[in-house]
Amino acid sequence: MRDIVIVGGGAAGLTAAIYAARANLKPMLIAGPLPGGLLTQTSDVENYPGFPEAVNGFELMYKFQQQAERFGSETVNDTVVGAKLKPGGPQKLTLGGGDTVECRALIIATGSSPRWMGLEGEKTFATKGVSACATCDGAFFKGVPVVIVGGGDTAMEEATFLTRFASKVYIVHRRDSFRASKIMADRAIANPKIEVVWNSQVMEIFGKADVDGVKVKNLLSGEIRTIDCKGYFAALGHDPNTQIFKGQIETDQTGFIALKGHGSQTSVDGVFSAGDCADHVYQQAVTAAGMGCRAAIDAARWLESKS
Repeated sequence: MRDIVIVGGGAAGLTAAIYAARANLKPMLIAGPLPGGLLTQTSDVENYPGFPEAVNGFELMYKFQQQAERFGSETVNDTVVGAKLKPGGPQKLTLGGGDTVECRALIIATGSSPRWMGLEGEKTFATKGVSACATCDGAFFKGVPVVIVGGGDTAMEEATFLTRFASKVYIVHRRDSFRASKIMADRAIANPKIEVVWNSQVMEIFGKADVDGVKVKNLLSGEIRTIDCKGYFAALGHDPNTQIFKGQIETDQTGFIALKGHGSQTSVDGVFSAGDCADHVYQQAVTAAGMGCRAAIDAARWLESKS
């Protein structure tokens, strides 16, 4: 029986592991299908505090892991495929390799996954002009045109943000109106650097070493248009990686884990959460790390109260 297990090896999970290990709780961290989290797929991270020069995302997360392990955290490179949550514990997890793990306190830090169009170019040009986070990567596209796909508030916000850097921002949307709030949509449409491509869908992302442009189909006329650009941003939202806990823990209607008050406690006593699986607003490495710190402290205090 472990005192504490952390599910998820991104910024939130690894920070929780650092704090739990320093509290002498000897945590086990189950890294999941993408050890290091989404940040490992980012070549240069320029907005994480403490790194005035860009740091490679994989390198940054590896440093997180080394720091956690230095204080006694154990990293298990496996995936949780099943869970039985019980108020007050013990919490039982089944791993992909067949092992079962039990713990008194559990921290869920499984992150979220960006939604994509499903285009081959989204994979081919990942980190080479394709992104799902304008806040993370927008500064790399100074003085060049970019395309963003989406029609909700996130797309409007990210398109407006990109105008700080890009020479022009094309918003490609399947319909003739946005589903975003009127104030957000009006702000984007009024921006002189934004051009909306209505009733259209990106069919292909092309380029040599990196993105050189996209091919867009008008869904009414069938006409194919080529837009030269150096960046392609998917702003279609994120899906939280919480499926294995479905029906056992309170979430919002889109699956993000609901937290009590200003802490990290979930609806199940002794189960805590941190990072993008519980945060549909900010979804940044630095906020995930802060939430991981909070969850570890909350879990440590909960364990102490039960001893």
